Amino acid sequence: MSVNTVRFAVGVLGVFGWSLTISSATQVGLSDKVLVFPYETDFSFVAMIPQKEMGLRAFTLCMRVATELPEERQIILFAYRTADYDELNVWREQDGRISFYMSGDGTFFHLPPLTTFRTSLCLTWESRTGLTAFWVEGKRSTYQVYKPGHSIRPKGTVLLGQDPDKHLGGLEAVQSFVGEITDLNMWDFVLSRSMIQAWHYGHKVPKGNIFDWGNMEYELNGNVMVVDDD
Repeated sequence: MSVNTVRFAVGVLGVFGWSLTISSATQVGLSDKVLVFPYETDFSFVAMIPQKEMGLRAFTLCMRVATELPEERQIILFAYRTADYDELNVWREQDGRISFYMSGDGTFFHLPPLTTFRTSLCLTWESRTGLTAFWVEGKRSTYQVYKPGHSIRPKGTVLLGQDPDKHLGGLEAVQSFVGEITDLNMWDFVLSRSMIQAWHYGHKVPKGNIFDWGNMEYELNGNVMVVDDD
């Protein structure tokens, strides 16, 4: 096991206070790959190691996602948690809306449904005004104002596939992600409309300075598969 793996596993245990076992060594790079979460479980996830601390006052998060789970099934799409707070969580709710939470109550958007066909999904937020929006297939939703002046805290853990919740004591299968995720990138600033649309169409954009899919450091746990994006 690499030094990075040991440090990361200790960090996860320290943050959550329960036994979250990392089963594989740190791997790097997911260019032309897809993460497949084939089953509903309470143990399969991908832990992602950011390139820089996630003390944020603005961000853009983009991914391509597909799922066949029914709309009434809640799904965690992205989870970043520190010891006491869900710092940045993105969900599909039981009513089909897509939601975004930072340390408390969330904000909710009526978006086209996630389906078995891949959807390009981005989320932008900046603290100065609180303006936040989702972008689906390169098209922006209506802006909402959410938590102006807020700061996302650093020194947490990012998971795909599960929602880590200290107060529930672990992971819940009924909230787990089942489907495919690829091309996840994150920046510590708000990308312009033209850059988000360029990303959607697969054109060259600045590499994510928090997460860059092509150079991602990550840990696999459980039944998650890495397959060619064909």
